[in-house]
This record gives sequence, structure tokens and C-alpha cells, in this order.
Amino acid sequence: MKVGLLRAVGVATAVYGAAVTAVPDLLARPSGLVDGEGRTERATRISLRPLAWREVASGLSLALAPEGPALRTAAYMRIAADLGDAVLVGATLPGRDRRVKAAAVSVGWGALSVAGLLAGGRRRVSRRTGVGPLRGRRR
Repeated sequence: MKVGLLRAVGVATAVYGAAVTAVPDLLARPSGLVDGEGRTERATRISLRPLAWREVASGLSLALAPEGPALRTAAYMRIAADLGDAVLVGATLPGRDRRVKAAAVSVGWGALSVAGLLAGGRRRVSRRTGVGPLRGRRR
């Protein structure tokens, strides 16, 4: 597991989520969720804020979870959210180009978390068993 990569994804996600929570237009405009004059409707802003707040919460959990099972669980949740976004937003945004771009961005962020989980990083050796987390117990 590459802890540094997972933490970086978490921080970036949390910062973006906080920005969109404060200014929903940051997500609404590139997603095409604006009117003909480029304004975001009040109902759209209200709807985007909880989604953005989810980004803050999942990003912070990835950035702050203790290394080990908690960090892995936070990464799995982040991956599930990104893949869910890719499927749902990628299927429903107005305009094919926007759907493809949104799905690609979501899959890309999910892929970074997958890479962080799968990549070899520093491996701790258990004092009790003398083996790393991916090896069996010595007998």
C-alpha cells in the first residue's frame, strides 16, 4: 500500500469538496448544470452541496485514517464513491462530451486510490509474528 498516494488523494478530494461546498458553480458549470445564461439554479446548488460534503468527509477519512485496515476501508469507500459517480453522473449529465469527461475524471480518481492500495510501499514487520501484513503467520 502506498500510504502517501492515498493521503494525497484524500487531501485533494477534501479540498475540492470544500471548494464545491462553498461554491457549487465549480462543479455545476463544467458539468453543464447551468441555465442558458450560465447561472446555477438554487435547487442545483442545494443538490450539489451534500455531494461535495461527501467528498470532504471521504477525503478526510482517507487523509487521516490510521495505516492498516482503517486506511484500506477509507480507500474502498473512496473507490466506491468514484465508481458510483462514473456510472451515475456519466449516464445522466447533459451532453455526451460532458458525460464522457465526468466519467473519465471519476474513474481516474478511483484508479489513483486503487493504485495506492495495490502499490508496494514500506512494509511493516510485525514484532509479534516477524512477518509482514501480506504473509501468513510463522509456525
